[in-house]
Amino acid sequence: MGYDPGFETLLHEDLADALGPRTEELSDRKMFGGLCFMLNGNMLCGCHKRGLMYRVGKGNAAAALTLEGAQPMAFTGRPMGGMIELYEDDLDRDATRAGLLRHALDFVDALPPK
Repeated sequence: MGYDPGFETLLHEDLADALGPRTEELSDRKMFGGLCFMLNGNMLCGCHKRGLMYRVGKGNAAAALTLEGAQPMAFTGRPMGGMIELYEDDLDRDATRAGLLRHALDFVDALPPK
């Protein structure tokens, strides 16, 4: 496994709080050496060995990066547009996790289902 199972548990709890009964629309898929959560077939967020990642979209990225601890995702050394990560040392920032998930939901909810 390429990530701490505690990261997955934390993200599951955040998703349950944010989505309520919509959690039925979630699925998961192994990607990026971690686990991604898909909402109606579109990647929403996930966990990897360094922490959590959120697909906020390029239009929401600047606002997402104002949240304490949020960083551009750069697996290859180059930022991935519209992807934000929260490293392990910052996972205790409940407000940041909630804000990043809200940005991700705003972006992914506007996409057509796959």
